[in-house]
Amino acid sequence: MHLENSVKLDFKDVLIRPKRSTLTSRSEVDITREFKFLHSSEPYHGIPIIAANMDTTGTFEMASALGRHKMSTALHKHYTAKEYVDFFQRLENKSDAFYSLGIGEHDWQKFREVMAAAPGAIRYVCIDVANGYTEAFVAFVKKVRETYPDIVLMAGNVVTGDMTEELLLAGADIVKVGIGPGSVCTTRKMTGVGYPQLSAIIECADAAHGLGGRICADGGCTVPGDIAKAFGGGADFVMLGGMLAGHDEAAGDVVTTEDGVFKRFYGMSSRNAMDKYAGGVAKYRAAEGKAVLIPARGPVESTIQDILGGVRSACTYVGARRLKELTMRTTFVRVSMQLNEVFGKAP
Repeated sequence: MHLENSVKLDFKDVLIRPKRSTLTSRSEVDITREFKFLHSSEPYHGIPIIAANMDTTGTFEMASALGRHKMSTALHKHYTAKEYVDFFQRLENKSDAFYSLGIGEHDWQKFREVMAAAPGAIRYVCIDVANGYTEAFVAFVKKVRETYPDIVLMAGNVVTGDMTEELLLAGADIVKVGIGPGSVCTTRKMTGVGYPQLSAIIECADAAHGLGGRICADGGCTVPGDIAKAFGGGADFVMLGGMLAGHDEAAGDVVTTEDGVFKRFYGMSSRNAMDKYAGGVAKYRAAEGKAVLIPARGPVESTIQDILGGVRSACTYVGARRLKELTMRTTFVRVSMQLNEVFGKAP
């Protein structure tokens, strides 16, 4: 057994301290980013916010809506090969949407089929598993990189610098960071495993940037200020689930009650998802997600405006004219502490 005593932080534990600024308006802030990647030669230019590859948020409709704002969507992996091919082939320009897959043989064969049917159309790929620490996962990342050397490859999830480095060296361009912080994820409750999300971002970003890699903060953002904190902590991309759920472009069963109209939102390791896609929860595992009802929110456009406006405003408070400058101008102030820090350690 080993115990780490250093402080680890979530978004709720800090605020960004304001600094002197020469900016006079939020309109002066450029929140697009340009990236070069460690392995792929494919350039990136856009707003680095991505809809999560959950079947309720990673939809074709969400990809179209976010794409109009230069944002991205990680499409969920449960579309058929034909649906994927049709989506990518009907686009006039190359899409910034990510093709998502797991590491099973069925996922691999479907991916090969889609790549063969739509050559050159898919630029971004997300390999997504709950536990990115297994040797099988690292081997799969290597296989995908060797087979498709030109794609931008995102892989995860992990929460520590050592594994971030290993995935980058295995072929990932972007490492997805987060275990347990999502609003419908119960991994921390069911397994006791996890890592406070802001500290994970800071540590993994430091490891990734030392090698020329990128990270995507996945989970834990519930308000636009959390997204600003993620970027301030060093995240290159931020992935959103719950903040985009419940909109017209999101999937999910519509439920009408005496309190109003709702949409069902659930984690991809929940009983709902496993009943839908795997015939139920396997005897050797437990569900690590839950389902919630979210009030129907209408078109996602207003939420996009809130998100982008909040990030721009955060930049003005610290004098960052470009999103790239935000992390360099961020000083976090702790606003919550452990009880033993407040009252003193017990004798």
